[in-house]
Amino acid sequence: MSETPLTRREAKDLTRRRLLAAALRILDEEGEAGLTTGKVAKAAGIAQSSFYVHFKDMPDLLRALGEEGGERLRRDMREARRRAREAPGELESHRDAFRIPLEAVSRHPELLRILLRARHDPSSPLRGFALETARAYREHHAADLAALGYTADDERDRRRLEMIADAMNAATDALALGHLEGRYPDLEEAADVLVALSRGSLRWLRATRRDP
Repeated sequence: MSETPLTRREAKDLTRRRLLAAALRILDEEGEAGLTTGKVAKAAGIAQSSFYVHFKDMPDLLRALGEEGGERLRRDMREARRRAREAPGELESHRDAFRIPLEAVSRHPELLRILLRARHDPSSPLRGFALETARAYREHHAADLAALGYTADDERDRRRLEMIADAMNAATDALALGHLEGRYPDLEEAADVLVALSRGSLRWLRATRRDP
């Protein structure tokens, strides 16, 4: 039985996915220096000129990689929080939400390094996207704290919640990179540290909260 031919849109989507997969593979294996439009196109099995049908330039492709990976990660974190709500009151039940971003960074560290550099480089074409990505993860870490029972009722509470969320995001990145460098070989131990940091943060937030 012959296969049904792909529609033009399906074929275009397939080529785009092949380009993204090829770019991610090159990025993982060779780093950003190995990432060129010609190399990505060749690895995807298309002509270099066809690259520009799908992406304006390499920053545009990197942005797409970050968007797809970020949405997948945030979806997984939302699902972990949903499961944790079925066992309320126990911080350990939220452990998956801390482990998932550690694993994601460890799978594709070079993409994280690119976004970290872009966040602090005003001339980077990816700076706006990197800042937006940081904001999205800050909101997700804040949601983790909210799921553990901390609600922000005024501007001071919201500010402190965001500060803790930023700190958790930075700690996640640092522990994942330490894992990749061989200093922290056990990701489960790193997840334990994030759980402990969250526990301490919650105690501090509650102890310093103003009475209504």
